[in-house]
Amino acid sequence: MSGSAEEPASLSTSLTLMTDELEFAEPSEKLGAAKASIAASAVLALAKLAAGLWSGSLSLLSEAGHAGVDTGATILTYFAVRAADKPADEEHHYGHGKIESLAALVETGLLFGLALVVVAEAVRRLGEGDHDIDAGWPVFAVLGGSILIDFVRSRQLSRIAEAEGSEALAADALHFASDLISSVLVLLGLAATHFGFVAGDAVAAFGVALFIAVAGFRLGRRTIETLLDAAPKELVPHFNQIINDVPGVIALESLRLRTVGAKVIGEASIAVSRTLSVEQAARIKALVNRAIAADSANAEITVTIEARALDDETMIERILLVAARRHLQSHHIVVQQLDEKLSISLDMEMEGELELARAHAVASEFESALRDEFGADTEIDTHLEPLAPHVLIGRDADPAMRAAVENSLQRHAAAEGAVHDVHDVRVRGTSSGLVVNYHCRFDEMLTVEAVHEALDGMERKLREEFPTILRIAGHPEPIGA
Repeated sequence: MSGSAEEPASLSTSLTLMTDELEFAEPSEKLGAAKASIAASAVLALAKLAAGLWSGSLSLLSEAGHAGVDTGATILTYFAVRAADKPADEEHHYGHGKIESLAALVETGLLFGLALVVVAEAVRRLGEGDHDIDAGWPVFAVLGGSILIDFVRSRQLSRIAEAEGSEALAADALHFASDLISSVLVLLGLAATHFGFVAGDAVAAFGVALFIAVAGFRLGRRTIETLLDAAPKELVPHFNQIINDVPGVIALESLRLRTVGAKVIGEASIAVSRTLSVEQAARIKALVNRAIAADSANAEITVTIEARALDDETMIERILLVAARRHLQSHHIVVQQLDEKLSISLDMEMEGELELARAHAVASEFESALRDEFGADTEIDTHLEPLAPHVLIGRDADPAMRAAVENSLQRHAAAEGAVHDVHDVRVRGTSSGLVVNYHCRFDEMLTVEAVHEALDGMERKLREEFPTILRIAGHPEPIGA
């Protein structure tokens, strides 16, 4: 074909200059990359079209069509990236990230359509016979510049797409990578034609169509998985490990993940011991959220807690748990195993001003809950005690009273034998009676049961001397502590 060599040469120069510009970082990551892709795709499309018309090469014209589709796709990518960056609103609670997936799906359709057109034209040319192809140096210059630009843009877009989690930019990176391979095939086909293999150009066109179709398939599969909320397989075991490693998490009951643009959104249900307090369970949940955020800033996973009964729960823990769920105070719990039957007796603290009928109803409901926990034939006896006010207004007792109480404690301690060094005695008067607190020392090898028995004996003797005592609290310490 006739024409001036200056036009393709100038296009090749433009391609080289654009490649140099692309080596510099864009001021804004995703939008800058999308704008650069539009410019690169447009220049490549024009250059390949000019070279294809110049030479009459079907494979090169196919590449020009491919680049033209890419130009439209990159324009679509630019607007998709801008829209996807909008924050969540009342109509889109999870943001606009899937707009990128929709744009990638459109690009997939364009790629498949172009592949079909190229195949049809290649078949037609093979059937018609020879076609004159003028594969001069300007054509090879355009292809060389195209390969260079495709290589640079593919690397840059892949880096930004991975950093930003952008499906649309990942699609653009895939386009440029496939363009590079396609350009190499065109180069080989034209070289084969130049050396006498007349079908080389049409065969190269089939190769271009194949790579376009493969690129479309890979992009389409990933995009459809995102639009259908397919779980990101590589992330599920990763987050599973992160959550299970948090102290206090017994097990990860369920984990559901999906991607929305750059974000990973999901729900995780963790199991914790049911004997934990609300504050303790909330602390474990906060630790899980912190671990997820530290690993991935783009992850938004809602964590819920499930209480689970553990195999090593004691009878006392289970009873206290049933009481805690009803905001009841229980103590002095005794559990007996009588052949095949379980017997439980305990003290329940109730408001002192509560009528017996109401208190009995509360106790009966508590007993029923305990039978649900331990079995219907469980024997349960509850002893009601008046609950002391949460805050008593106290004042230090007069020195004579404090001295009398301290002397009595020291006398009873000496008589007991096991109790040593009664000190830090405090006696306070309240509207309900005296409150006595003191410290004392024991042999460090004594058991808690032996210590309690000694203190209990002292308490009984002290109450006999001072009937107005409301509460006695003796704090035991090991000798030498």
